[in-house]
Amino acid sequence: MKSLDAECKHSGFTLIELLVALVVLLVGVMGAAGLMVRTVQQEVEAYQRLQALNILQDMVDRIDANKAVASCYSYGANGATFGTGITEFEACAIGSADHQARVAADIQAWHLTLIGVAEQDGSGNSMGAMIGARSCVVQLSAIDQTYRVTVAWQGLNDTVAAPSGNLCGKNQFGSESQRRTVSTIVRVGDLS
Repeated sequence: MKSLDAECKHSGFTLIELLVALVVLLVGVMGAAGLMVRTVQQEVEAYQRLQALNILQDMVDRIDANKAVASCYSYGANGATFGTGITEFEACAIGSADHQARVAADIQAWHLTLIGVAEQDGSGNSMGAMIGARSCVVQLSAIDQTYRVTVAWQGLNDTVAAPSGNLCGKNQFGSESQRRTVSTIVRVGDLS
C-alpha cells in the first residue's frame, strides 16, 4: 500500500507548476500579440506609401499631359500645396481657357484624393487617404521647366527624418521623424 500512496503524491501537477506554465504561456501569447500589432502597423505604412506613389504618378502624368501651362501647377515660382488643411487654390492665368480649366480640374482632383473623399465611412467621413496627406509642386527652374512633385503624410512610428531639402509637410505632423515623403523631379520638354 505504501507504494500506491507514493505514486499518488507524484502523479499530478502542483499549483506552483501550473502557475509557472501559465506565466510561460502568457509571455508567449503577449509576444505574439505584439508581433501582430507591429505587422499591422507595417502593413498600414506600406499601404500609405503605395497610395502616395500612385498619387505622385497621377500628378506627374497630369502635368505631362498639360505641358503648355505646367507652371500653373506650381503657381509659378510660388510653389503650390494641396491636401489636408488647404482650402484655397490659385487660378491659372496663362494658356487657353481649356488649359486653365484642365489645371483647375486636376488640382481639385488631387486635393480631393489627398483628403480621402474617394472612400468614406458609414457616417460620410473621408477616410481614403494617408494620414494628413499633402502634396507640393515646386518650380525648381523656370528656364529648364523643372518641377519637384512631392506627396507627404504622417507615418505611424518614428523613423529617420525626411530629407531637409524637401519642405513639403514640414512641421505638420508633430515629430519630423513621422513625416513621410515621396518625390520626383519632372522636366517638361520644350514644345517649340
